[in-house]
This record gives sequence, C-alpha cells and structure tokens, in this order.
Amino acid sequence: MRRGRGVVAVVALAALGAAALLFMVRGREVDIVVVQRAPIVQSVVATGRIATPARIEVSSQLAARIERIEVREGDVVSAGALLVQLRSDEAEAALAAARAALREAEGRQRQLVGVQRPVAEQQLVQAQANLRLAEQELVRARDLVARGFVAQARVDDAVRSAATAGAVLEAAQAQARANREDGAEAELARIRIEQARANVATASARLDLLALRAPADAVVLTREAEPGDTAQAGRPVLTLAQQGETRIIAAVDEKNLRHLKPGQHASALADAFPASPFEAELYYVAPSVDAQRGTVEVRLRVARPPAFVKPEMTVSVEMVVGRRESALVLPADAIRTPGPPGPDTGTGTGAAGTVAGGADAIAGGAGVQAEVLVVRDGRAERVPVVLGLRGIGTVEVAQGLAEGDAVILPSSPAQVGERVRERTVRAKANLQSVPPMSR
Repeated sequence: MRRGRGVVAVVALAALGAAALLFMVRGREVDIVVVQRAPIVQSVVATGRIATPARIEVSSQLAARIERIEVREGDVVSAGALLVQLRSDEAEAALAAARAALREAEGRQRQLVGVQRPVAEQQLVQAQANLRLAEQELVRARDLVARGFVAQARVDDAVRSAATAGAVLEAAQAQARANREDGAEAELARIRIEQARANVATASARLDLLALRAPADAVVLTREAEPGDTAQAGRPVLTLAQQGETRIIAAVDEKNLRHLKPGQHASALADAFPASPFEAELYYVAPSVDAQRGTVEVRLRVARPPAFVKPEMTVSVEMVVGRRESALVLPADAIRTPGPPGPDTGTGTGAAGTVAGGADAIAGGAGVQAEVLVVRDGRAERVPVVLGLRGIGTVEVAQGLAEGDAVILPSSPAQVGERVRERTVRAKANLQSVPPMSR
C-alpha cells in the first residue's frame, strides 16, 4: 500500500510538471482586441434647454377694464395683431374732440388764406388811394387859401383828413403784413394747427394704449386674465414667445473648453422625443466660466427645428469637436496608463496602471501619452502610444501601433515579457457616433 501511494504521488507530480511545461510552452491565455481602421468622432455632451429669441410679457400701461381677449395659450399671432381690447369709450371721445379741433384750426387757416388775406390787401390799396386824395385835397386847400378864395379852416380840415388817411394806411399795412404768408396771423394759424395735431396724436396714443397688440410674430404661452377683469399697469395679461431663430443654451464642463469653437456641428435630442434627433450649430462660447459650477455657457442655433420643439424644453446636445474618416481605433478600456517600475523590465503594466473606464483618464484629447500591451512573437510587449480623438467608448491611436496589432485587454493579468496566447478576439470596436449631419 505504501508502494502504491508513492506511485500515485509520482504520477501526480509528473502530471503537474507536464501541465506547467505545457503552460510555459503555450503561454497564458489572454483577451485581445485588434487595432482597426475606422471613422471616429469626438464629441462633447451637455444638457441644455430650448430658448426663443425673446420672452415677451404683454401688459397695459393704464388701469382699465378688459373688454375682450382675442387669443388663448398656444395660439400663433402675427406682429400687430390685436391681443387684448381694454375699455376705450372715453379715449375715443377725446380723440373725436381733438380731431374736431384740428378741423377747426385747418378751417381758420383756409379762411385766412382765402378771405382775410385778400381783404387786407384790398383795404391796403384803398387806404393808399384815400391818402393820395387827402394829400391832393390839402394841396388845393392851401392854394385856395393863398388866393383868398377860402378860409384857413378849409386847410385845417384838409390837414386832418390827410392825417386820418395816413393812420388808416398804416393800419391797413399792418393788417396786410400780418395776413401774409410770413405774417403773424399766418404763424398763429400754423401754431393752432400744430397744437391741434399734437392733441390728436396724444388722444390717439392714449386710445392705442387700450388696444394691446403683438409686438412681433410669436406664440402665446400663458393667459393671466379674463374679460371683465381690471388690467393693472405693469401686470402681465399675456406672455408670448417670440418666433424666430430657435436656440439651445447649455452648460459645458470647463475641462472641455479648449475643444469648443463656433461653427461646430451638433446633434440635439429632446428628452420627450428620444427617437427624433435634430441638427444644431455652435455659435457662441461664453467668455467667462461659472465659478460656482465650473461650467461654460454655450449657445447653439437650430436652423430647422422640428415641430415638437417647445420653449424651455430640456435637450441633450452632442457637439462634434473632432472627426476622422479613417483612423486607427481601439476600445478606450484597452488603454493603460504608465505604471510604477516592475520587477522584470522596469515598467509595470498591471491592474494599477489600467485606465479607469478609458475615457476619463484620457480626457486630455490629442497628444496624450499612454501605453498598451501588444502580442508580438507570442509574448506580451509594452508599447507606448500617442492618443488622438476620443469617441464614445473608443480612442484614436495616433502613434505607436499599426492596423491589425493585437492588444491585450487589461482584464487579462499578463506581464511584460510573458508568453501569451490569444483566447478570444473582441469583435469590431464600438464606433458610435452622432447622427449623420451635413458638414
């Protein structure tokens, strides 16, 4: 029995030795992924909201009773359309009185031009003629007195008549000057007309204040009152969203600031319609960073907004910041960060050096230094690489690898220089991208 146990132990040791020898010859089984050439898109994702060009609150400048409201929530209105009519009978009466006063002032001006001015000119001509006759009569009277035909009283009467005619002439001249185009009466007539027109404008403006109209093409968002209510000055009756260019306002983590440039294309997705993405374009990056949140405000314009887009709607935005139509790509979790010196080759590549999740540790983008383990001649070899663009779960290898290289995944505990053999080959890398868009 002792001899039998010894034989069993020898056989077991021989089997273990054979297994160890076979393991050393064949190497450790490892999971690999093959470097492939494929398109890659690097993007920045943020959450934002739909913003309209302006949010307009329609309110009255006067306290007045609401006669009628022509619109309800959701109605589309054109610029100048009547929205709310306030009680306006008193304002209408004031406007009618102002217009009547204007007509009276205009009638007085026509009377001045058609009647007073010609009469004044004729009176001036008559006064000039009367003065000439009075002066001639004075000359004859003096001649008769000199000859002794009449008494001195005749001359005195002629002098008085001439003086009276002269005074009448001066009055006629003053009246004619006043009635001429550049005279005082004409100026007063123009002033009366201007004053009457100003009163009409004031009354008309007051009447317009009682008719609340849409300042621009817009959509009615809220209705805060009903007919019969009293509109208070400054209190909104309606809230409108101005129609025009649809925009998205989003906040992006400041670490992505250097990737953002106006003109970059983006894909937006509304939470309520996850199967209907639409295009947008980045046009504004805030010049400052929000210190409290560590974010940068960006704005995007939507050239062709879908019909379901509503103001203040929450959307997810994926901004394309880099694109390669043909690049060497790997899954992000295949990349390792340089680890501490190892016992064999001076460079450790164990689990401590693995990129956590891939994307976060290589957030620097193009030109980042990293490393991978590559199967070469049946052994694991450390290869430094330079990374380029980062896609969704994928990265571009700008330098260090060639198409077809087999990269050992960090999930396999291989060591540098260790003999390895491929256990599985991962299928084509996940090359998700934003929805197709024009470039």
